Order: sequence, then structure tokens, then C-alpha cells
Amino acid sequence: MTDKKKPVQVLLVPKYILRIGKILTAISPFIASRFAARLFLTPFKYKIPEREKEMDTNSIQESIHVPSINREIVVYHYGKAKHKVLLIHGWSGTGTQMALIAKKLVEKGFEVITFDAPAHGKAPGKISMMPFFIESIHHLEKIFGPFHAAIGHSLGGMSILKAVKDGLSLNKLVVIGTANSVTHITKDFAQNMQLNDEVAKKMKSYFDSKFGEDMDNYSGAFSAEAVKIPTLVIHDEDDVDVHVSSAYEISKNLHDSQLFITEGLGHRKILGDSEVINKITTFITV
Repeated sequence: MTDKKKPVQVLLVPKYILRIGKILTAISPFIASRFAARLFLTPFKYKIPEREKEMDTNSIQESIHVPSINREIVVYHYGKAKHKVLLIHGWSGTGTQMALIAKKLVEKGFEVITFDAPAHGKAPGKISMMPFFIESIHHLEKIFGPFHAAIGHSLGGMSILKAVKDGLSLNKLVVIGTANSVTHITKDFAQNMQLNDEVAKKMKSYFDSKFGEDMDNYSGAFSAEAVKIPTLVIHDEDDVDVHVSSAYEISKNLHDSQLFITEGLGHRKILGDSEVINKITTFITV
């Protein structure tokens, strides 16, 4: 299998972690589920890619405390304009992950605000979770809002859909490579870690208990039902991290949706594609 056809988790996780998971699964699915849950909440870090260095160099960065979760995030201010666009990266991503999109938005006359979520990029910590993303979004709106639009990739897309459902005010929304179901995410994660469905079910049950609610309440399509603003849903047919069916499910539940399906870009390359970037900037500026 080529790297293009491997999920990000498979590419980043050390081989010894996979071996430990398989051994624990054979010994006790319960213990394996706790091991998997810890791994699930631990983002991977990596060196900043060359394509992101320009944004990293030219943006104003500051560390901000988010009181509701007692965590630090690193905020990037890129460009300066009246209308602001918020970018939300995916799991194991960073605030500069959508650097090429951000550059084009600045050229179009927008100010871009993005951030490293807790335990991501330059933000301190080892553990993160979707509620941390959502609380960070609401906190940034209080400080720097209102935002004209927001763009979320992968988990960032699920987070911004939930934030809008919970009252975040935007004029336009874009979600890219965004998953529909938390249950499917945990199943896919377990499969990628070479664990079985029993471990996945126990892990999902653990999260439901830990957060005091069914985590499928955070699912993309569930949140989409309450989103009334114009929303552009972008997904690639060949996305091996999040199946393209999620895009159709989310789009179907939105009140005002445009669906844009690409081919051959996968889960990550889609963020740098010129046609995708043009589609986004046109949608936001109209």
C-alpha cells in the first residue's frame, strides 16, 4: 500500500505501539480499550513543512489561555483587515496547516485567525480532545470575533459544526474532509491500530461515560441539522482517513449546502489544491 492510500494514523504511529495494542487485545479487550483511548487522545507532532513556513514567519503569534478548559492555545494572526476568517485544523494538525488557503484569503482582503489546539503544534500539553477545539473556538470569538466565515478541516470541521450548532455566529462556513460519526471514527481508529470492533465499542463507551453524554452528539451530520448558514462541504473521493460518504451525509442535513467532491487528492493534499482554494475563496467572498 502506498503512503497516499494509508491513513495519517497509520503513517505516524510507531510500529511498537501497534504491537502493544495487538498484545493487549489478545489479553484483555478492556485493557486494550483504555490503551487505545489514551492513544486516541494523544496527537502526533511533526516538523513544520516547507509550504507552511511563510505563514509561520509572517504571522503574529501569541499564547492564549482558554479558561473553560484550563488549557493554552497558540493563536496566529495573518494579514490585517476588517473581515476575519477563522481556520480550524484537524487532529495532529497545526494552525499553519491551511497555509495556502490562508495566503489566498489574505490576498482577497481578509484577515486570517487560526490556532494550535491544546497539545498540537506549539501549544503545550500531551492530551487533547474535540471539546477542547470547540471551547477554543468559542473563546476566540469572544476575543477576536465576530468572524465573517470559518473553515474547518477533518476534526476541525466537526468542531466548527458543533460550535455553530451551539450558537457561534458566522456568515459562511466551509468544512473539508469532515467525518460524520464519532462511532465510525472510533471504529476506523481501532482498525488502523489493528485492534478489533470489541475494543472500539468499549473505547466509545468509555468516552460516553467520561464526558457524560453520547459522543455521537458531536457527529458532523447531527450538528449539521442545526446549521442554517450557507455551508460548502468539500471532500475527496479517495480520502482514506474519512470516507466520502460523510460529506453526503453532512450535506444532506444542512439547510443551505453546496457539495464539492474532488478526486485523487486524499485527506491532506486537498488543502493545497488550487481548484479547491479558488472554490473556497469564491464561496466566502460572494
